Amino acid sequence: MALGAQTPPGPGLTLDQALQLAHQHSPALAAAQSQVPQSQAQEVTAALRPNPVLSWDALFLPVFSPSQFSRSYVNNVTEFDASVGYTIERGGKRRARITAARDATSVVKAQVNDAGRGLDFNVAQAFVSALLAQSSLDFAQQNLSSWQDTVKISQARYQAGAISEADLDAIQLQTLDFQTAVSGDKLALEQARDTLRQQIGVTALPANFSLVGELAFQPVGGNLDDMKLLALQHRPDLAAARLAVTAAESQHKLAQADGKRDLTTTAQYSHLSSANNMGFLFNIEIPIFDRNQGEIARTVAATTQAKDLAQQTSDQVLTDVGTAFEAVRQGSDVVGLYTSGYRTQAKQALDIRQYAYQKGASSLLDLLDAERTYRSTELGYRQALAAYMLAVEQLKEAVGTRSLP
Repeated sequence: MALGAQTPPGPGLTLDQALQLAHQHSPALAAAQSQVPQSQAQEVTAALRPNPVLSWDALFLPVFSPSQFSRSYVNNVTEFDASVGYTIERGGKRRARITAARDATSVVKAQVNDAGRGLDFNVAQAFVSALLAQSSLDFAQQNLSSWQDTVKISQARYQAGAISEADLDAIQLQTLDFQTAVSGDKLALEQARDTLRQQIGVTALPANFSLVGELAFQPVGGNLDDMKLLALQHRPDLAAARLAVTAAESQHKLAQADGKRDLTTTAQYSHLSSANNMGFLFNIEIPIFDRNQGEIARTVAATTQAKDLAQQTSDQVLTDVGTAFEAVRQGSDVVGLYTSGYRTQAKQALDIRQYAYQKGASSLLDLLDAERTYRSTELGYRQALAAYMLAVEQLKEAVGTRSLP
């Protein structure tokens, strides 16, 4: 049950190749992927330790009485101090920062995978639409060629006096409908090809690329429960939502760690009145008022929000799968209606009317009616195939994997 399409000149493009090119050249996906190194750079920042602080001073210098400046003056009057200080982070702040940054990167990576999932569907949707436009154009051109044969026969019958001039004019005017259909389908094909190029990346494909593929019915195995289980395992947006819960919990632990006050230690050397001394200083905030209570409370609320969003995403995933699976089932039924005999009956009816008209045993109206019925049936069949293929692509997007049972 397949309808092939003649490919125009140019390099051929299959759906798999289109998807591969899109992942390599899509500007939208590249922009999303750039978030990963940005997040990884935040991991580097989170792992940094505090810098030591070097201090130095010179006091009681005879700047305004330079004549007093002497070795004795420096040794007995002037004071010199030099110190090195370092902040010791308490509460596991650095470890909490690193964990929070890594968890944030995991969320970003899952979101990038979800962007790829959306890109796959958009490319597949554009590819199927282009296949439908190509198939419709091929059919319209076949109809035009066939009708032109009918026009030639009618002209011969008119010259033989078998039909009236009015019937001949009606037949010739009907050619305009076929020519208009061909023109419209050519435009639809170009628009579909342009949409596909945009999704993949305009620079990745030459303008004269051709489509390699066909509108075809490929049954989907598995049941709804199987699809839901696959979705819960593979949907990247659900994975991102679950990882966001972990990231929120990490932020809460970081807020708790930030509530612990750091200890600053200083080692100091002093030269004063010919005496050389060493000193050690320690200082720490007394957390009476500021214990980072606000940020801790915010992260608690953010964690609850992340859990709610993860549950909402899980529910949405199951709903998406159910809707897509039903669309595939209904699309399969519609295609089955066309292949159960309606297409064959429409073609047989047209062949009979054409033969009868050529022999003078059928009217022009009967021929035109059979032609319209056949065209409508064939176009409906092609549209049903395309709708089914799009439903399958929607199911793949809903499940989160292109490998269905």
